[in-house]
Amino acid sequence: MHIHVIGICGTFMAGMASLAKDLGHKVTGCDQNVYPPMSTFLESKDIQIIQGFDAHQVNLKPDLFIVGNVISRGNPLMEEVLNQNLKYQSGPQWLYENLLHDKWVIAVAGTHGKTTTTSMINWILRDNDIDCGYLIGGVPGNFLSSSSLSQSDSPFFVIEADEYDTAFFDKRSKFIHYHPKTLVINNIEFDHADIFDDITHIKRHFHQLIRTIPQQGKIIINQQDENIKDTVAMGIWSEVEEFNSSQSWYVDSINEEKSLFYKNKKIGNLNWNLIGEHNEINAMAAILAARHIGVSEENALRSLSSFKNTKRRLEIIYNKNNLTIYDDFAHHPTAIHFIANTFKKNFPDDKTLFVIDPRSNTMKRGDLKAELKNNLIDISAFILFSKDLLWDPARFLKDLNSKILISDDISIIFEKLKNIIFDYDNVVFLSNGSFEGIQRKITNYLENENS
Repeated sequence: MHIHVIGICGTFMAGMASLAKDLGHKVTGCDQNVYPPMSTFLESKDIQIIQGFDAHQVNLKPDLFIVGNVISRGNPLMEEVLNQNLKYQSGPQWLYENLLHDKWVIAVAGTHGKTTTTSMINWILRDNDIDCGYLIGGVPGNFLSSSSLSQSDSPFFVIEADEYDTAFFDKRSKFIHYHPKTLVINNIEFDHADIFDDITHIKRHFHQLIRTIPQQGKIIINQQDENIKDTVAMGIWSEVEEFNSSQSWYVDSINEEKSLFYKNKKIGNLNWNLIGEHNEINAMAAILAARHIGVSEENALRSLSSFKNTKRRLEIIYNKNNLTIYDDFAHHPTAIHFIANTFKKNFPDDKTLFVIDPRSNTMKRGDLKAELKNNLIDISAFILFSKDLLWDPARFLKDLNSKILISDDISIIFEKLKNIIFDYDNVVFLSNGSFEGIQRKITNYLENENS
């Protein structure tokens, strides 16, 4: 079968396209913004990418068009598909019908930590000789690809379960299609203001997911999250296991050593190179998901000691001359708060500069600008990229102007960075977009300056 993927360069759609290719289908695709890492990943799979959405792409005569959720009515190619009554389907629906329907699906949902937790579970299983397929919304450090079929006829498939809508013709969350037997919910917060009215609306979608879990399944939840508790209270039909409380599973430090506990009983040490409380929470969820499959907590801890985090999750992209530069996907205020606290705890001198690009639709609209400001108050120094924002950050953040630069011009930010970068020990880029390539520009500049 020839499949043509409209909007192929999103992390989910690229991973799905790769799986389709591995299943033996001919796969092509198109997108408006084609850039690494997904473009290079697709090229490595020998998947042809067409720039843009020209209607003439129907002349490729694929058997099926798979439509990404970035595609809306008015898209020239989509309009031609509709006009000619050609066969089309969403990515999540295709994935379920062609791959997931007979699998034990391990799904990771939540506003934050999905990619990292999914990567952890996948690594724990494979490191303990449990073969599984996977689809992760990023490039995991322990693997060469963001998606893969299992090497054998394994019943297990690990997937990042996103709450964003499926397609313009299916406004349910993507995760409703996956039918997991093991479900992790790390947290539930308000996000994606372009499709969700409020936190109550989001809870209803998460509860719709809970309704699909079989009675013999398991739901693993963060006990500290009140929104998860509210959602579970709407009705539950499966076993629930909690973590992140002294009455269940938790991580604590003893003599500067991180350890996993169950109801005050020490299970083992968490020896790894990751920093931050958010990663400890992710680790607990991953350990319990793997435990449901049959991996002991001790073996899961051993596997996590060799876990390499996903790209753009506090990824070190430069480390020379007493300066370390990190690139991170954080964009929601809570995620920014977690990252800022991580640096405060691990670098007490607090010589850290945060360079923030509020690129998500929610952040551009300003729905969470008050929450963002509350987090920025506690940050010693930051630069904010304000291009395309629908609110005025200079005005809204004017009382913080002693420690910021706000600009909608990336060249101004670049010049500012060149002048001040060695005033800091750490520089952290925070964006869920390309940030107009400024990370690469500044590292190239530093390499050339020091060569």
